[in-house]
Amino acid sequence: MSEGAGAPPDTDEAARESATVESGEEPPLLVEDLHKTFGGITAVDGASFSVEEGSLTGLIGPNGAGKSTTFNLITGVHRPTSGTVRFHGEDITGLATHSIANRGLVRTFQIARELEDMTVLENMMLAPKAQIGEKFWHSVLPGLRGGVIEQEEELRERAWQQLEFFEIDHLAEEYAGNLSGGQRKLLEMARALLTDPDLVLLDEPLAGVNPTLEEKLLERIHELRERGNTFLLVEHDMDVIMDNCEHVIVMHQGQVLAEGAPADIKGNERVVEAYLGGEV
Repeated sequence: MSEGAGAPPDTDEAARESATVESGEEPPLLVEDLHKTFGGITAVDGASFSVEEGSLTGLIGPNGAGKSTTFNLITGVHRPTSGTVRFHGEDITGLATHSIANRGLVRTFQIARELEDMTVLENMMLAPKAQIGEKFWHSVLPGLRGGVIEQEEELRERAWQQLEFFEIDHLAEEYAGNLSGGQRKLLEMARALLTDPDLVLLDEPLAGVNPTLEEKLLERIHELRERGNTFLLVEHDMDVIMDNCEHVIVMHQGQVLAEGAPADIKGNERVVEAYLGGEV
């Protein structure tokens, strides 16, 4: 670890905490002293940060910094060794992934995880919560089946609207396994948003995406922010982070090295040394 990495991070955290105390509101996502070890390897080492309502927050750091592991800890893929994750004031540390998603916190993955042998529309139809057709008797009993059909029609309409929003409605009947990498990214984000989330964690959504689709994805993210969604974005392209995020968190060797506005991060010598390799 570079010199001074164990010191408190350069951050506007005190001001943010003060504002939270004054308003009496806790930010939607609050990560406190998060640790995760795998055998003798420490992947996350006391990370603490928050994500503000309606923000597009960037999470950056070199390979091995602990970003994806942190996402896994927040979303229940792994259970923390210690520390807490709070979502809208509730301790969700270690809850099952589906329980966390049902509370309105969802994620995408570096490698899109579509169901290849199902169509794009069928992939979308799996996403919405509380589908009554998932209960066996609702699907077969005449007195209940009508409600299942009615809800399914409503969800199908929502799925089409989402596909149109992401401009992939022309692929609705295509098998997901036949999509390009960029189209799979669009499908995964569209599917995640069909769960009506409050907060979306995006793990390198632009990796392997051509410039045209990248621009389209960024446009959609900003449009969704204007509609009230909150995003935490992991991305290796520094220009994307600096040009699109109003707040940036920097991780290094499992710790939060610094956080602040993009301009402050660009000028932070510790970040330049640890992450940017001496170049901004």
